[in-house]
Amino acid sequence: MTTAITLHPHEAVTAIVAFFEHLRPENLPQIGQLYAANARFKDPFQDVQGVAAITGVFEHMFVALDAPRFVVTQRVVQGTQCFLTWDFHFRFQRFDRHVTQTVRGATHLVLDAQGRILLHRDYWDAAEELYEKIPLVGALMRWLKTRANA
Repeated sequence: MTTAITLHPHEAVTAIVAFFEHLRPENLPQIGQLYAANARFKDPFQDVQGVAAITGVFEHMFVALDAPRFVVTQRVVQGTQCFLTWDFHFRFQRFDRHVTQTVRGATHLVLDAQGRILLHRDYWDAAEELYEKIPLVGALMRWLKTRANA
């Protein structure tokens, strides 16, 4: 029988922030220590459940982008709920390879009784924070934004 370690939510969030701010491909096997077995991850591009699927999201991030890293800028913890704001820095692999991009977003976390993540929901504006930075698509997105605000 395995005994679960129970962390106070503030301690759990501190460990979670440290993990994401130092995330590297070699750290990915540790995701199972932070997430509950049936955890859900949702962002503008995917909605997956389970540690293996969540690990796959971050594996893909390291394949698709150069030098991805998170910097958590704020945190609010209330009971088993947490809200983080962050900057995600990366470089595209196919264009502007020498320009570091930044996406600003927020994460809502719900923790279980052991301090593991049950729900990880990322909120960020894919149009403004990502699509507008892509050649051709960016021009179209900026034109659409101008037309919508006219």
